Amino acid sequence: MGLEGNIKTVSFPDVLQLLSTGKKTGILSVSGGSRTKEIAFRDGNIIYASSVNSQEDRLGNLLLKRGQISKKDLERAITLHKQTGRALGATLIDMNLFDKEEVGECLRMQIEEIVYNLFSWSEGDFAFNEEKAPENAPYLVNLSTMNIIMEGTRRIDEWLEIQKVLPPNDVLLRVKTVFKLNSDEVVLSLDEFKILALINGDRTMINIIQASPIGEFPTCRALYKLVVNGLVEGAGKASREEIAMAEDEEEIILSVIFRLYNACFLKTRQVVENLVGVSNPNYSRFMSGFRHGVLVFFPGCDVQSDSGPSFEKYLVEVRKIPDSVRMHRLLTMLEDMLHQQLEYILLHLGRGLYREAVGRVKKEISEPLALRRELVKKYRLDENFYDSIRKSERTMKILTGVS
Repeated sequence: MGLEGNIKTVSFPDVLQLLSTGKKTGILSVSGGSRTKEIAFRDGNIIYASSVNSQEDRLGNLLLKRGQISKKDLERAITLHKQTGRALGATLIDMNLFDKEEVGECLRMQIEEIVYNLFSWSEGDFAFNEEKAPENAPYLVNLSTMNIIMEGTRRIDEWLEIQKVLPPNDVLLRVKTVFKLNSDEVVLSLDEFKILALINGDRTMINIIQASPIGEFPTCRALYKLVVNGLVEGAGKASREEIAMAEDEEEIILSVIFRLYNACFLKTRQVVENLVGVSNPNYSRFMSGFRHGVLVFFPGCDVQSDSGPSFEKYLVEVRKIPDSVRMHRLLTMLEDMLHQQLEYILLHLGRGLYREAVGRVKKEISEPLALRRELVKKYRLDENFYDSIRKSERTMKILTGVS
């Protein structure tokens, strides 16, 4: 199976589904920048995953962060592992530091988190090498790929709510000394308790994620609960951010808008093209209505090309709009365009494909909205996006009489 491409045009869940339904055996590699992750499959199920050139996903670091091994014991184990050539997990068992079940459970969690992390990637080249087996894999699992897809998709939906509450990346966090509670006692989950122990007034959210023993998503979810329940607050900005060079705020938010709506329009376009084709005259006429001004720089407007539009040219075009109305006019145009595309799918292709389009669009927005959360909140980008969804939902209710 010669499967390769970029997850900007073929989403990561779609790639997993192809491999699962095809019951494929081999290795899927996904690369973005300096990051490369590999997932091994057997008969469509996931049996192993690894991060190439990454310290964060290695077993030793995971055990150390979880407090399950001392630094001294880990150094001893690594030395012995290098001397004998045996896998680190096997070496830890040989040293009677862990039993087989404990190492297996930790490696299983490590594999799952590597895969779940890929759900947040908005782009990256992928290639599937059929029949290739993982080399030097210390532990193999047998994970249902379809269950992984369901959980990864659920995490994306949950992340949309979490990111609305999480503080900006440059804010130091501390535990409140005075707070109001709705009851006489506070009940914390184990994850929340672990994260609370890391909050000391000297760490930002990024620092806490790096120090966390439970993985990025569980950490953000626990932090979200702590903030919502009024147990954690900001303690000022990190000093390195205060002395950083001044940034062009408008250019930053325009870049977030660019990525956000590019991702959305590409997905709506793919839903239509997969069913009616690029040569359908009705669709061509519909798309031609968006080929003007700023809108020409979004992939959904060009049915003849999958190549990414130019951000620099888009920026020049946007800045032709008067300063006083620039952001309002841009967001209004894009919100209306997304609404019209979803409405077109509903009216011409039916409720089933409409729901599919809305689902794909929602999956694509998590990373763009997470890029600069403080600016996303300031310019209400998430609210503009959901206004488009709500408008199309109202149209569906009017036409069908059901929600």
